[in-house]
Amino acid sequence: MSRQKIPFITELPLIIWLVIVWGALWQDFSPGNLIFGGLIAYAVANLLYLPPVELSGRFNVLYAVPFIGRFLYKLVVASFEVFWLSLTQGPRLVNAVVAVQLRSQSDLLVTVTGHALSLIPGSLVVEVDRSTSTLYLHCLNVKTSEGAAKIRSDVRATEAWLIRIMGTPDDLALLQTEVRFDQENEEREEGIRK
Repeated sequence: MSRQKIPFITELPLIIWLVIVWGALWQDFSPGNLIFGGLIAYAVANLLYLPPVELSGRFNVLYAVPFIGRFLYKLVVASFEVFWLSLTQGPRLVNAVVAVQLRSQSDLLVTVTGHALSLIPGSLVVEVDRSTSTLYLHCLNVKTSEGAAKIRSDVRATEAWLIRIMGTPDDLALLQTEVRFDQENEEREEGIRK
């Protein structure tokens, strides 16, 4: 099987990451060890087939900082919720596997979204369907379809934050179109109620 040659500048972030992981695993960041790690990382990236990680080329700090705050808030709240549920319901707790189809087809965004969700107690990504960008999450205390809808909404909100931070221009345009469409529907519904 022939493989398209990836330019060095495109695979440089992957190589740098692998060198950092190499240094951390050996707990040695000396120049000699990092150079050796760089040679191994280059060999791994070029000799073993890895699907290319395509970066969007953008990173928005103005969304990254609030996302970190949101993530830490959700982490603390979920920790207390899981603690409370374990005390009050214990083994009688009802769980569910919820499928959520994401907007983005980017492997990087799907992965980052899945990891961000799995780090918050109470949910865990158990499977990813790469062809449809669908995450399957095992979630605690989901008893109704409304509970599953709330999980889906929260997952898509997390993905929306990540698209604003580092999504491709196409993902960002899709998100903005979706937000505009939702706002127009809300305005229409308010007009009907009046």
